[in-house]
Amino acid sequence: MNLTAANHRIPLSDGNSIPILGLGTYSEPKLVSGTCKTSVKIAIDTGYRHIDGAYIYKNEHEVGEAIREKVAEGKVRREDIFYCGKLWGTNLEPERVRPCLERTLGVLQLDYVDLYIIEVPMAFKPGDEVYPKDENGKWLYHKSNLCATWEALEACKDAGLVKSLGVSNFNRRQLELILKKPGLKYKPVCNQVECHPYFTQPKLRKFCQQHDIVIVAYSPLGTSRNPTWVNTSSPPLLKDELLNSLGKKYNKTAAQVALRFNIQRGVVVIPKSSNPDRIKENFQIFDFSLTEEEMKHVEALNKNIRLVEMLMWCDHPEYPFHEEY
Repeated sequence: MNLTAANHRIPLSDGNSIPILGLGTYSEPKLVSGTCKTSVKIAIDTGYRHIDGAYIYKNEHEVGEAIREKVAEGKVRREDIFYCGKLWGTNLEPERVRPCLERTLGVLQLDYVDLYIIEVPMAFKPGDEVYPKDENGKWLYHKSNLCATWEALEACKDAGLVKSLGVSNFNRRQLELILKKPGLKYKPVCNQVECHPYFTQPKLRKFCQQHDIVIVAYSPLGTSRNPTWVNTSSPPLLKDELLNSLGKKYNKTAAQVALRFNIQRGVVVIPKSSNPDRIKENFQIFDFSLTEEEMKHVEALNKNIRLVEMLMWCDHPEYPFHEEY
């Protein structure tokens, strides 16, 4: 796998390809409007060609503006850019799938997205309320039928609205539901999950490899230490002694070493940042490589501790993280 700054796409099972490094655009709601647009433009100028977003991040319009401005400038062509959008859990009913994708396309002002994924396997009360709760603050769940959702996504691909289909936060059983679905037309090309040196996902990764499913790593540098949604019992990844000593050896940062580790084993990474220097720093991972032994040492850092546990939904029948993988 010869990955370079200019060409770092890897193949997907459906014949399309995905850049192995992308910019994550999730932002804490308090960020200033316009921040995301600036970040995406800086990322494209830096050499990023993969942008990961979602309707519920409330900034897809900024992503769309940034992409369209860069295309108008002649910096990139639309087909050079890989955009991933997401279908949220309140929209898993089959009749809601296409309207949701069309809404994302309308907000982005693009004709198609490159990848559209089911964001969570857990269905919530269908509707436009992103986080539906009753008057007592209890979550309003809905029965998932992931196979029916998948069929609606397949129809969107057939209609040319999306090039590739995938999932996120699915465990092995949930992946198998789709893989074993009678009459399956398109396999999921990816499973976007938490993955970094402290949570390397060995078993899920092996299962996905066997089925030609690419792992896309969110939180590849760990996460913000926001205790409302992050398990802070694990020490901060970027303070890790081994990652920092390898960084010294290669004149890189611990973050660059953590990202290099994943891309070197074929895992797509989508670090998020709105800091121009970090956006650029995260891209400088194609000019060095770790030795086989160093890869093994980083792999051995795995603590099997999940930072993004989504515990508020642990009583949902499709909560994905009760099972080992």
